[in-house]
Amino acid sequence: MEKHKTIMFENRELHYRDEGRGNACTIVLLHGFLQTLNVWSSLTLSYMRTMRVITIDLPGHGYSATWSEVHTMDFMARAVKAVLDHAGVERCVMAGHSMGGYVALAFAEQYPYMLRGLALLHSHAMPDDADKRQYRDELCHQIHHNRAGFIVEFITNLFDESKRQALAQDIKELRDNCLENQEEGIIAAQRGMKVRTSRIRTLQALNVPILFFYGKNDPRLPYELGLSQATVPHRSEVVLLDNVAHMCFMEDREYVRRRLADFVAQCFSI
Repeated sequence: MEKHKTIMFENRELHYRDEGRGNACTIVLLHGFLQTLNVWSSLTLSYMRTMRVITIDLPGHGYSATWSEVHTMDFMARAVKAVLDHAGVERCVMAGHSMGGYVALAFAEQYPYMLRGLALLHSHAMPDDADKRQYRDELCHQIHHNRAGFIVEFITNLFDESKRQALAQDIKELRDNCLENQEEGIIAAQRGMKVRTSRIRTLQALNVPILFFYGKNDPRLPYELGLSQATVPHRSEVVLLDNVAHMCFMEDREYVRRRLADFVAQCFSI
Protein backbone atom coordinates (compact mmCIF):
# COMPACT_ATOMS: atom_id res chain seq x y z
CA MET A 1 0.00 0.00 0.00
CA GLU A 2 1.27 3.45 -0.86
CA LYS A 3 2.07 6.17 1.66
CA HIS A 4 -0.39 8.81 2.74
CA LYS A 5 -1.14 11.66 0.40
CA THR A 6 -1.66 15.13 1.84
CA ILE A 7 -3.71 18.15 0.83
CA MET A 8 -4.14 21.52 2.48
CA PHE A 9 -7.74 22.12 3.53
CA GLU A 10 -8.54 25.47 5.13
CA ASN A 11 -4.83 25.95 5.86
CA ARG A 12 -4.28 22.60 7.59
CA GLU A 13 -3.31 19.09 6.52
CA LEU A 14 -5.70 16.33 5.53
CA HIS A 15 -4.25 12.87 4.97
CA TYR A 16 -5.63 10.18 2.71
CA ARG A 17 -4.71 7.16 0.61
CA ASP A 18 -5.66 6.57 -3.03
CA GLU A 19 -5.20 2.92 -4.02
CA GLY A 20 -5.94 0.97 -7.18
CA ARG A 21 -5.94 2.26 -10.73
CA GLY A 22 -7.52 1.75 -14.14
CA ASN A 23 -11.10 1.06 -13.13
CA ALA A 24 -14.14 3.32 -13.22
CA CYS A 25 -15.52 1.92 -9.96
CA THR A 26 -14.47 4.03 -6.97
CA ILE A 27 -15.30 3.39 -3.33
CA VAL A 28 -14.66 5.95 -0.58
CA LEU A 29 -14.36 4.49 2.93
CA LEU A 30 -14.98 6.74 5.96
CA HIS A 31 -13.90 5.42 9.34
CA GLY A 32 -15.72 5.70 12.66
CA PHE A 33 -14.98 7.66 15.83
CA LEU A 34 -11.45 7.18 17.25
CA GLN A 35 -10.34 5.20 14.20
CA THR A 36 -8.15 6.11 11.24
CA LEU A 37 -7.93 5.13 7.59
CA ASN A 38 -5.82 2.15 8.67
CA VAL A 39 -8.93 0.38 9.93
CA TRP A 40 -9.82 -0.33 6.28
CA SER A 41 -6.49 -1.96 5.38
CA SER A 42 -7.82 -5.47 4.76
CA LEU A 43 -10.67 -4.18 2.57
CA THR A 44 -8.32 -1.92 0.67
CA LEU A 45 -5.87 -4.73 -0.08
CA SER A 46 -8.72 -6.82 -1.43
CA TYR A 47 -10.51 -4.12 -3.42
CA MET A 48 -7.57 -2.29 -4.97
CA ARG A 49 -7.12 -5.06 -7.56
CA THR A 50 -10.50 -4.34 -9.14
CA MET A 51 -11.51 -0.81 -8.11
CA ARG A 52 -10.17 2.50 -6.91
CA VAL A 53 -10.22 2.82 -3.10
CA ILE A 54 -9.93 6.13 -1.26
CA THR A 55 -9.58 6.20 2.51
CA ILE A 56 -9.31 9.38 4.58
CA ASP A 57 -8.12 10.33 8.05
CA LEU A 58 -11.11 12.45 9.00
CA PRO A 59 -10.38 15.76 10.77
CA GLY A 60 -8.92 15.26 14.24
CA HIS A 61 -8.11 11.60 13.56
CA GLY A 62 -4.93 9.86 12.48
CA TYR A 63 -2.50 12.21 10.78
CA SER A 64 -5.11 14.82 9.86
CA ALA A 65 -5.14 18.09 11.77
CA THR A 66 -7.65 19.41 14.27
CA TRP A 67 -9.33 22.60 13.07
CA SER A 68 -11.53 23.76 15.93
CA GLU A 69 -13.22 22.76 19.17
CA VAL A 70 -16.18 21.33 17.22
CA HIS A 71 -15.89 19.30 14.03
CA THR A 72 -19.42 19.18 12.67
CA MET A 73 -20.45 16.43 10.28
CA ASP A 74 -20.97 19.09 7.59
CA PHE A 75 -17.43 20.34 8.10
CA MET A 76 -16.06 16.82 7.82
CA ALA A 77 -18.13 16.29 4.65
CA ARG A 78 -16.54 19.39 3.12
CA ALA A 79 -13.13 17.96 4.01
CA VAL A 80 -14.04 14.71 2.22
CA LYS A 81 -15.19 16.72 -0.81
CA ALA A 82 -11.85 18.55 -0.88
CA VAL A 83 -10.00 15.22 -0.97
CA LEU A 84 -12.18 13.86 -3.77
CA ASP A 85 -11.82 17.04 -5.82
CA HIS A 86 -8.04 16.90 -5.40
CA ALA A 87 -8.04 13.24 -6.44
CA GLY A 88 -10.23 13.93 -9.47
CA VAL A 89 -13.13 11.74 -8.32
CA GLU A 90 -16.40 12.70 -9.96
CA ARG A 91 -18.65 9.79 -8.89
CA CYS A 92 -18.23 7.18 -6.18
CA VAL A 93 -19.88 4.76 -3.83
CA MET A 94 -19.37 6.05 -0.30
CA ALA A 95 -19.32 3.74 2.71
CA GLY A 96 -19.31 5.19 6.21
CA HIS A 97 -18.91 3.32 9.49
CA SER A 98 -20.68 4.77 12.56
CA MET A 99 -19.48 8.41 12.73
CA GLY A 100 -18.25 7.98 9.16
CA GLY A 101 -21.85 7.21 8.24
CA TYR A 102 -22.95 10.53 9.72
CA VAL A 103 -20.30 12.22 7.60
CA ALA A 104 -21.42 10.27 4.52
CA LEU A 105 -25.02 11.40 5.07
CA ALA A 106 -23.88 15.03 5.41
CA PHE A 107 -21.91 14.55 2.19
CA ALA A 108 -24.98 13.06 0.50
CA GLU A 109 -27.03 16.09 1.49
CA GLN A 110 -24.49 18.58 0.14
CA TYR A 111 -23.17 16.69 -2.92
CA PRO A 112 -25.74 14.05 -3.98
CA TYR A 113 -24.62 14.30 -7.62
CA MET A 114 -21.30 12.67 -6.70
CA LEU A 115 -22.80 9.45 -5.37
CA ARG A 116 -23.55 6.24 -7.23
CA GLY A 117 -24.49 4.49 -4.01
CA LEU A 118 -24.30 4.83 -0.23
CA ALA A 119 -23.46 2.17 2.37
CA LEU A 120 -24.05 2.80 6.07
CA LEU A 121 -22.31 0.44 8.48
CA HIS A 122 -23.72 0.67 12.00
CA SER A 123 -24.96 4.19 11.35
CA HIS A 124 -28.26 6.03 11.02
CA ALA A 125 -29.88 9.34 10.07
CA MET A 126 -31.37 10.54 13.34
CA PRO A 127 -29.92 13.30 15.55
CA ASP A 128 -29.03 12.77 19.20
CA ASP A 129 -31.82 13.06 21.74
CA ALA A 130 -31.31 14.91 25.03
CA ASP A 131 -29.99 11.84 26.85
CA LYS A 132 -27.46 11.07 24.11
CA ARG A 133 -26.27 14.68 24.04
CA GLN A 134 -25.69 14.54 27.79
CA TYR A 135 -23.87 11.23 27.35
CA ARG A 136 -21.52 12.82 24.82
CA ASP A 137 -20.70 15.56 27.32
CA GLU A 138 -19.80 12.84 29.82
CA LEU A 139 -17.60 11.13 27.24
CA CYS A 140 -15.75 14.39 26.62
CA HIS A 141 -15.11 14.61 30.36
CA GLN A 142 -13.78 11.03 30.40
CA ILE A 143 -11.54 11.67 27.42
CA HIS A 144 -10.10 14.78 29.04
CA HIS A 145 -9.28 13.02 32.30
CA ASN A 146 -8.22 9.59 31.03
CA ARG A 147 -7.84 9.53 27.28
CA ALA A 148 -5.92 6.23 27.08
CA GLY A 149 -8.18 4.36 29.47
CA PHE A 150 -11.25 5.61 27.65
CA ILE A 151 -9.92 4.50 24.26
CA VAL A 152 -8.98 0.99 25.42
CA GLU A 153 -12.40 0.35 26.98
CA PHE A 154 -14.34 2.00 24.15
CA ILE A 155 -12.66 0.01 21.39
CA THR A 156 -12.95 -3.32 23.21
CA ASN A 157 -16.68 -2.81 23.72
CA LEU A 158 -17.26 -2.32 19.99
CA PHE A 159 -16.77 -6.07 19.48
CA ASP A 160 -19.15 -8.87 20.37
CA GLU A 161 -17.94 -10.85 23.37
CA SER A 162 -18.08 -14.07 21.36
CA LYS A 163 -15.52 -12.66 18.88
CA ARG A 164 -13.05 -10.96 21.21
CA GLN A 165 -10.74 -13.93 21.78
CA ALA A 166 -10.50 -14.85 18.12
CA LEU A 167 -9.94 -11.21 17.17
CA ALA A 168 -7.62 -10.39 20.09
CA GLN A 169 -4.69 -9.38 17.88
CA ASP A 170 -6.89 -7.28 15.60
CA ILE A 171 -8.43 -5.53 18.59
CA LYS A 172 -5.00 -4.85 20.10
CA GLU A 173 -3.74 -3.36 16.82
CA LEU A 174 -6.87 -1.24 16.53
CA ARG A 175 -6.51 0.03 20.10
CA ASP A 176 -2.84 0.84 19.54
CA ASN A 177 -3.71 2.74 16.36
CA CYS A 178 -6.52 4.66 18.07
CA LEU A 179 -4.25 5.61 20.97
CA GLU A 180 -2.33 7.80 18.51
CA ASN A 181 -5.30 10.18 18.32
CA GLN A 182 -5.02 13.36 20.34
CA GLU A 183 -7.54 14.60 22.89
CA GLU A 184 -8.52 17.77 21.03
CA GLY A 185 -9.44 15.97 17.83
CA ILE A 186 -11.58 13.24 19.33
CA ILE A 187 -13.40 15.65 21.62
CA ALA A 188 -14.11 17.88 18.61
CA ALA A 189 -15.67 14.84 16.90
CA GLN A 190 -17.87 14.06 19.91
CA ARG A 191 -19.08 17.65 19.98
CA GLY A 192 -19.76 17.52 16.27
CA MET A 193 -21.85 14.37 16.60
CA LYS A 194 -23.76 15.97 19.44
CA VAL A 195 -25.02 18.84 17.27
CA ARG A 196 -25.69 16.91 14.06
CA THR A 197 -29.12 17.28 12.47
CA SER A 198 -31.60 14.77 11.09
CA ARG A 199 -30.76 13.34 7.64
CA ILE A 200 -34.04 11.48 7.17
CA ARG A 201 -34.95 13.81 4.31
CA THR A 202 -31.58 13.07 2.77
CA LEU A 203 -32.40 9.36 2.79
CA GLN A 204 -35.75 10.16 1.20
CA ALA A 205 -34.28 12.37 -1.50
CA LEU A 206 -31.34 10.18 -2.59
CA ASN A 207 -32.08 8.39 -5.82
CA VAL A 208 -29.26 5.86 -5.52
CA PRO A 209 -29.10 2.41 -3.90
CA ILE A 210 -28.47 2.44 -0.15
CA LEU A 211 -27.11 -0.55 1.75
CA PHE A 212 -27.35 -0.82 5.53
CA PHE A 213 -25.23 -3.14 7.70
CA TYR A 214 -26.27 -3.84 11.30
CA GLY A 215 -25.20 -6.25 14.04
CA LYS A 216 -27.79 -7.97 16.17
CA ASN A 217 -25.61 -7.56 19.26
CA ASP A 218 -24.58 -3.93 18.71
CA PRO A 219 -24.38 -2.15 22.10
CA ARG A 220 -24.12 1.30 20.51
CA LEU A 221 -26.87 1.15 17.91
CA PRO A 222 -29.96 -1.03 18.39
CA TYR A 223 -30.56 -2.65 15.02
CA GLU A 224 -34.28 -1.91 15.35
CA LEU A 225 -33.48 1.78 14.89
CA GLY A 226 -31.61 1.02 11.69
CA LEU A 227 -34.35 -1.22 10.36
CA SER A 228 -36.92 1.52 10.91
CA GLN A 229 -34.94 3.82 8.59
CA ALA A 230 -34.27 1.23 5.89
CA THR A 231 -37.80 1.71 4.57
CA VAL A 232 -37.20 5.42 3.92
CA PRO A 233 -35.02 5.39 0.75
CA HIS A 234 -36.30 4.67 -2.75
CA ARG A 235 -33.99 1.66 -3.01
CA SER A 236 -32.44 0.00 -0.01
CA GLU A 237 -31.18 -3.31 1.31
CA VAL A 238 -30.34 -4.39 4.85
CA VAL A 239 -27.68 -6.84 5.99
CA LEU A 240 -28.42 -8.00 9.55
CA LEU A 241 -25.67 -10.10 11.09
CA ASP A 242 -25.72 -12.61 13.95
CA ASN A 243 -23.03 -12.49 16.64
CA VAL A 244 -21.86 -9.08 15.45
CA ALA A 245 -21.67 -5.92 17.53
CA HIS A 246 -20.44 -2.60 16.06
CA MET A 247 -17.56 -3.71 13.79
CA CYS A 248 -19.11 -5.89 11.11
CA PHE A 249 -16.23 -5.45 8.63
CA MET A 250 -13.90 -7.01 11.19
CA GLU A 251 -16.27 -9.36 13.03
CA ASP A 252 -17.69 -10.93 9.85
CA ARG A 253 -14.89 -9.85 7.57
CA GLU A 254 -15.24 -12.09 4.54
CA TYR A 255 -19.01 -11.82 4.15
CA VAL A 256 -19.01 -8.03 4.52
CA ARG A 257 -16.08 -7.73 2.10
CA ARG A 258 -17.91 -9.68 -0.58
CA ARG A 259 -21.29 -8.04 0.01
CA LEU A 260 -19.89 -4.53 -0.15
CA ALA A 261 -17.87 -5.32 -3.29
CA ASP A 262 -21.00 -6.68 -4.97
CA PHE A 263 -22.85 -3.51 -3.99
CA VAL A 264 -20.22 -1.30 -5.60
CA ALA A 265 -20.38 -3.32 -8.82
CA GLN A 266 -24.16 -3.10 -8.80
CA CYS A 267 -24.15 0.67 -8.29
CA PHE A 268 -21.76 1.27 -11.18
CA SER A 269 -23.70 -1.01 -13.52
CA ILE A 270 -27.01 0.85 -13.10
